[in-house]
Amino acid sequence: GRPSHRLSVAEDGPVALAAQIHADGFRAALVGLGGRIVATAPGCEVVDADPAKVLGSVVEAGTELLRETGRRCVGAGLAVPSAVAEPEGLALNPLHLAWPAGAPVREIFAQQVRAAGIEGPAFAANDVNLAALAEHRHGAGRGARDLLCVATGHRGVGGALVLDGRLHTGSSGLALEVGHLAVNPEGRPCHCGSRGCLDVETDPLAFLTAAGRAPGPEVSLLQQSYDLIREHYADPAVRTAAETLIDRLGLGLAGLVNILNPDRIILGGLHRALLDADPERLRAVVAGRSLWGQSGGVPILPCGLDHNSLVGAAELAWQPVLDDPLGVPA
Repeated sequence: GRPSHRLSVAEDGPVALAAQIHADGFRAALVGLGGRIVATAPGCEVVDADPAKVLGSVVEAGTELLRETGRRCVGAGLAVPSAVAEPEGLALNPLHLAWPAGAPVREIFAQQVRAAGIEGPAFAANDVNLAALAEHRHGAGRGARDLLCVATGHRGVGGALVLDGRLHTGSSGLALEVGHLAVNPEGRPCHCGSRGCLDVETDPLAFLTAAGRAPGPEVSLLQQSYDLIREHYADPAVRTAAETLIDRLGLGLAGLVNILNPDRIILGGLHRALLDADPERLRAVVAGRSLWGQSGGVPILPCGLDHNSLVGAAELAWQPVLDDPLGVPA
């Protein structure tokens, strides 16, 4: 018979407004269907303690992108470095932003989006949850049935689990707070009140401190960590610090493997760089300390998307369109 018609996404088609907040600022982007980033705005370098002020700047940057590109917007998605409680959309622990606990980020974001005249619904969710969603659909997690994602941000550590294509967020959106797994009981005090959590033992600040490097103000802690691994990994102090973090990360991953039995693990942020620097060490720790690892191992891969939290935020905004294409105004 005749070959079928091929369908593709129009390059000048509608977009979702996506934004990511982190300790060193924010980034806004327009993202087309399929996770293609159309345009970006770097945003600010300092996050104000007032969520409404920050989100107002985010929406302003997004509005300018829409004006410059002339694209129609289907909705907006926001990634934040905090557990986001459902159904209210409250940022329960924005520890690295100096925002008040329980800030109603989804409501504030939605109000700012409506005030700017941007069409479509507005969503907000945890940044690593959204990174995992994007990786499962478009990146290193494609094809996985039970995908575990662990990643650092500019500060702290987060985790997410995608089961059969859907994020597992627990009864109220708070599942997979892996940053507060204790991997060094006598370690650094954590913001949560405990000690030695992954959040403070394996994030960029922990790495720089262990390597004897004083963090500088010129670029983000995450970028400083990347630069240190890339340019000075042969330095004994840097290598020892990296190995210490790898061992502690591996211990945390082994516990998660025993509990969750994922068929794939993907790592982002600093953890991705540590995996790239010494993949065999991390895989050996996980295999040696986990029951399922000893029986065959779990693939551990680096995340494949450069801005996966942004893409994931856009996926939230695109989902109503995918669920009901005819219900979206033309």
